Amino acid sequence: MRKITLEEHFSTPELSKNLVAKPTKSESRFKDIVCRLNDFDELRIETMDKAGIDLQVISVTAPGVQAHSNIKEAIRLAQQANDMLAVQIQKRPTRYAGFAHLATQDAYAAADELERAVKNLGFLGALINGQTNGHFLDEEMYFPFWERVQDLDVPIYLHPGRMADLPLIYNGHPELIGPIWSWGCDTAAHALRMVFAGTFKRYPRVKIILGHMGEMIPYFFWRLDSRWKAYQSEKVAPEDLPSTIIKNHFVITTSGVFNPDVLINAIAAMGKDNVMFSVDYPYEDTQLASSFIETAPISEEVRAKICYGTAERILKINLQSPTPSTP
Repeated sequence: MRKITLEEHFSTPELSKNLVAKPTKSESRFKDIVCRLNDFDELRIETMDKAGIDLQVISVTAPGVQAHSNIKEAIRLAQQANDMLAVQIQKRPTRYAGFAHLATQDAYAAADELERAVKNLGFLGALINGQTNGHFLDEEMYFPFWERVQDLDVPIYLHPGRMADLPLIYNGHPELIGPIWSWGCDTAAHALRMVFAGTFKRYPRVKIILGHMGEMIPYFFWRLDSRWKAYQSEKVAPEDLPSTIIKNHFVITTSGVFNPDVLINAIAAMGKDNVMFSVDYPYEDTQLASSFIETAPISEEVRAKICYGTAERILKINLQSPTPSTP
């Protein structure tokens, strides 16, 4: 089965100095992660080939420049990362594609860089690592950015990043901070802010990608809808239900969750056209991910959609020639 993966990461020498998350206590494991993040040749290609992955859509790992306090430096580092990735994609255009890295400290700069990355570098959208200096993507300051996203008609992958603050609930339990728990909760809340802020009413053609089987959101649809109805002072129209908005504007990936039971529930909640395969390279086991999707108890029609079909539609590419298609 052909496969496209969409949450596969890289870093640059400068970003690797202090803007790469360390989700492990093992120094040897982290050293291997950083090595793989900076590799585009033997390690990455060998891993893809063994797992039967045809195309990686590559993006800067968390937290990237979303964690940078200096606006000008963040813009420079984002542009540098995009230029570096573009060079690697040119070397292997049938194996690699790109999501832009954006300095969301400045909405206009982020919009301009997204446009440059899409129109000049051939990138397929962007991946944003969570909040930026305490600001979230539903805020009015990002209206110019979303307007450009809609005009360009490319998806935005909302990925975990550093939290804006540390809730007291995590005190004394560092194991909860990061991929085990806090990243998923934080990213889910960020996505729901956009839902309840009316982002998708203002920009109805915007499409968001969430990893990790939807950051838990699809499994709370009933409760989200029920409590939203109870919160409102008047009847909620079906099109205004959180679950409807999410199914219309979000697609999710399997990155970092290789459980067939969860996959079946995700398909039931989101629909067979809104789930895509991904790994979360180099943080997860690529071979395990591939075996999981190859053996999951789903029809071959649905498996094909998840492995590559939906990604081709969302990204507007053909797996045999992964460049943006003409509308």
